[in-house]
Amino acid sequence: MDALNKVWSRFFKFDWKFGLFVILLFGIPRFILVLQANVSGGYGLVSIIFVIMWFSPFIFLTRKGRKEIGLKKPRILQLLYSFVLGALFCGLAFYITHFIYGDSLGNSFAYISKSYLLPEGQLDANRFMFFITFAISGMIFSPIGEELFFRGIVHGSFVEQFGERKASFFDSAAFALTHLAHFGIIYNLGTWSFLPVPALLWVLFMFALSQLLFRCKQLSDSIFGAIVCHAGFNFAMIYFIFYHIL
Repeated sequence: MDALNKVWSRFFKFDWKFGLFVILLFGIPRFILVLQANVSGGYGLVSIIFVIMWFSPFIFLTRKGRKEIGLKKPRILQLLYSFVLGALFCGLAFYITHFIYGDSLGNSFAYISKSYLLPEGQLDANRFMFFITFAISGMIFSPIGEELFFRGIVHGSFVEQFGERKASFFDSAAFALTHLAHFGIIYNLGTWSFLPVPALLWVLFMFALSQLLFRCKQLSDSIFGAIVCHAGFNFAMIYFIFYHIL
């Protein structure tokens, strides 16, 4: 039985061509919507993309295909390790970035913090509540959607031709380049600009994070390891934004 369901198996095999197709199918609109959100401050449409990614294994894959990409019961203790590893990696990325760029726009964390729309004058009195609200959202939407998509469908589509290790390079590259919309191409004071060196550092961090997410998937024998590691990274990132930047 093929990994792709009947609708999609008419046009594709579960191979690198299908992987490239879904990268473009989801990646292009997501990239555009994130850039637009950097201007407007509204991430509602981006969240919709993440929710669609949640259902992507059920849209494209059979039950066998979903099991192949790791949608199965995890090793529970390894989920805790995965969360901690994700948070620690975020801490490493934050301190390296802050050491090099301080609080300038070359700091990816500082730039991303500018997209957090908060009621004026209420942050100090309600910092913890804002942190918790953003943290809960950050640990749900993108970790589930992006991991089911990148470490799940995209990764799985490259495995047969390239093997697990090389397939992880393809999904990591797609993940890292997609995140240029979040930082690297920046909007500030009404103008767009590209920061080549900070962007390269950000992309390298995102690629390294992807490799860690892949390892956590293997560690837990389930894609839930990658999801929880991603959630740990986002939790720590939001902590650093609220307690070290804003």
